[in-house]
Amino acid sequence: MTKYYAFGAVVAVVLVILGMVFITMSRDEAEKYAQCRVGQVAGGSGAIGGPFTLVDETGKTVTSAEFIDEPSLIYFGYTFCPDVCPLDASRNAEAVEILEDRGKIVKPVFISVDPDRDTPEILQDFTDRLHPRMVGLTGSMEQVRTASQAYRTYFKKHEPESGDEEYYLLDHSTFSYLVFPEEGFIEFFRRDLTPGQLADQVGCFLDQR
Repeated sequence: MTKYYAFGAVVAVVLVILGMVFITMSRDEAEKYAQCRVGQVAGGSGAIGGPFTLVDETGKTVTSAEFIDEPSLIYFGYTFCPDVCPLDASRNAEAVEILEDRGKIVKPVFISVDPDRDTPEILQDFTDRLHPRMVGLTGSMEQVRTASQAYRTYFKKHEPESGDEEYYLLDHSTFSYLVFPEEGFIEFFRRDLTPGQLADQVGCFLDQR
């Protein structure tokens, strides 16, 4: 009987130790990027991101697991946007170039929230003008909504004012999202950052990988 009590005590001690190790590992993972963060995500970083399927610039259907094969800076917008999207996407492209000069590679990504007009060909022309490695993604409205909802972004189509059904504007979120393969969403960035500031913040997360 004494042997059973001794064995039970040993098992209890082992379980406590394993529990402490698990808690420590979880805490370390949570604090891995703590020094780089400037804000907090409601519900934690795990509340943003998730799988999606879209169409790339070549017309090929790709999943997020296939596409996010390196650190990626994702922006949701549309090519017919008169000012905000070109400025934000250009800022992201400049930040990526700064990071390249520092020996850090990040994939710039532009996901269209206007799939009715943004064909793969139009996206390719748009992204090629901004950065040779920037890739555009589009898809069906359902696919785009799934990706948008995964990253908790917002977009809404305005009714055409001129009577021309092809001319309309969209309200949409303007955050950029840093995503790592396997880890998923890492951080979001506001549009008021300069290219240098964005490069510095992204670079911090890259250094902690």
